[in-house]
Amino acid sequence: MTALTNTFVLYHTEACHLCELAEAVIQNVSAHYPMSWRKVDIANDDALVEAYGIRIPVLIDMNSREEIGWPFDEQALYDWLTSSTGDAPANS
Repeated sequence: MTALTNTFVLYHTEACHLCELAEAVIQNVSAHYPMSWRKVDIANDDALVEAYGIRIPVLIDMNSREEIGWPFDEQALYDWLTSSTGDAPANS
């Protein structure tokens, strides 16, 4: 049986330098951690703009609804991922 991966959403918007940095961190970590993630531009949703407009980039675990906001580096993201899911990849 294949292990399920957690699904995450990166709330961002265009021309956001911090969002680009967060995306690079997530890409690096996701190469070693079983996760599926996608980007959602908050500019297209008034509720998201209100909730995250001054906080982006924000990564949210769609299963637990836990969030990690910027700033985070690879180690902080990995620590958050393993604490929020309760597991670590076998080859860590």
